[in-house]
Amino acid sequence: MNATQHWATELIGRPWHAGARGPDAFDCWGLFLAIQRKHFGRDLPEIPVDANDLRTVVSTFRGHPERQRWMAVTTPIEGDAVLLRQSRHPVHVGVLLDVDGGGVLHAVKDAGVVFQKLPELLLHGWRVEGYYRHCEERLTCRPHPLVPYQAGVAQGRRCGVEEST
Repeated sequence: MNATQHWATELIGRPWHAGARGPDAFDCWGLFLAIQRKHFGRDLPEIPVDANDLRTVVSTFRGHPERQRWMAVTTPIEGDAVLLRQSRHPVHVGVLLDVDGGGVLHAVKDAGVVFQKLPELLLHGWRVEGYYRHCEERLTCRPHPLVPYQAGVAQGRRCGVEEST
């Protein structure tokens, strides 16, 4: 990443700590919250979980109402959430950055805040589960036609359709 061109440079290298919300250290959700608030004007809710307990993370986020405000997109843009996984369950989130061809800024245990392009993510065992965009309350989110329905799974949606009355 070019150090003189992007705001994310100041975050790279900060350590990962479970439950940390910045500014000196972060876990993945803490970094995501801070970036969404500061750079995209979104005040997202705190979702308290033990970042070291993956089972709790999965169950907490699976049923949390905030998920309904994030809809799957096929063409991500800067600021979109990137849901990642290293195992069977997607339990990690980063932020898509449109710099150096695109990549993900995320806080990783034992590495801290890093920026990685897709090939680097793959080399470190990360798989992109999906890209998600925040739907403002003034918009209606409709099912995304390219995301097949699966019972018990949050469905993909398309953001940006003005609400009709």
